This record gives sequence, structure tokens and C-alpha cells, in this order.
Amino acid sequence: MNADFVFVDEVVPGIRWDAKYATWDNFTGKPVDGYLANRVIGTQALCAALDRAQAEAARRGFGLLLWDGYRPQRAVDRFLQWAHEPEDGRTKQRHYPNIDRAAMFEQGYVATRSGHSRGSTIDLTLYHLATGELAQMGGDHDLMDTISHHGARGITEVEARNRAHLRSVMEACGFSAYDSEWWHYTLKDEPHRDTYFDFPVA
Repeated sequence: MNADFVFVDEVVPGIRWDAKYATWDNFTGKPVDGYLANRVIGTQALCAALDRAQAEAARRGFGLLLWDGYRPQRAVDRFLQWAHEPEDGRTKQRHYPNIDRAAMFEQGYVATRSGHSRGSTIDLTLYHLATGELAQMGGDHDLMDTISHHGARGITEVEARNRAHLRSVMEACGFSAYDSEWWHYTLKDEPHRDTYFDFPVA
């Protein structure tokens, strides 16, 4: 692992995570190349900002649950390969019900060069500190559909409010939102803006 990268849970005490691409619970339907452990890695700068974000979320009664951080380039390459394989329907209804696989790239839900591979982009959601239950957000991680966009119509008032809480927390702590995915944030002052890493999550 690059010296500037760390396991987020070792630096941000109390953070929760479920590294989806290390599991069978993702849009490809199986663990993804480069994810050898269910851990989340990020730059030290990312972790410092997440620590602030966690404190800010707690003031509102929420905790942070991480789904993905650093993503090896080999995982991105696997996404591209998968997008050109025959459709088997196993994950389509849950993750991309209204588009074809290849359209994930065309519509900006998946990139051939991902900010995640630079180490300072995070996918995350909120949970209620009082109960541990995930906050309602109007769609799950990697639902590649317009309903996942910021400002989307068709979600409830509670879901819209929770998305607004997450965005407010993250932007207050130095992150930029991504218009098409309510869960995706990138550190504004990321340290490796032009470098795409490929060491495994292990």
C-alpha cells in the first residue's frame, strides 16, 4: 500500500463500513478484482476530513457507513469488461433497471478512470445513532438511475431531507458532491489529483 494510504477504520474510530465490492452484494454480482478484504482504504487527508464529518453527523444524530473508498484500477478495468459481457439479469433490477450495462459508462455512473483510484473519493450513507438503522435515502448504493441524482423527483420528504443532511455534512468538511450519485463525495483538496493507483485492498 502507498505510504499515504491507510485503513480508514484504524484512523477514524467508530466508523462503520461494508465494502460492497469485496462481497457478492454489488452490481457485478461477485467480489471485484483487487478487493481481497472487506476494508476501506483512503488517503490520510481523506481520513482527517471523514473524522470531522463523523463528528458533524453525530451532532445531527447520525453516524457514517462507508461503502467504498480507494478503488484499484484493476477493479475499474473489471467493471469495463463486465459491461460488455452478456446480460444475465442477476443484478439488473436492483442496480440498473432502466439502462443497459454499457450505458453505465455513457451516463457517468461508472468511469474508466475513477476518482476512487486516486484515494480521496468515498461512497457512504448515514445511519441513526439511536437505533443503528440506515437512514432512508430513496435508493440504495449503486442504483444507477435518475432517482439517485441530487434533487431527484419521486423520493419522499424524509429521504430528501436525509440526502440534504449528508450533503451538508460532507460539504462542510471539505468534500464535493457528485450530481448523479447521492452517496459519492470527493475531497476538494485531494493529494493525488493526477495519480490512479492499482495496489489491491488487502
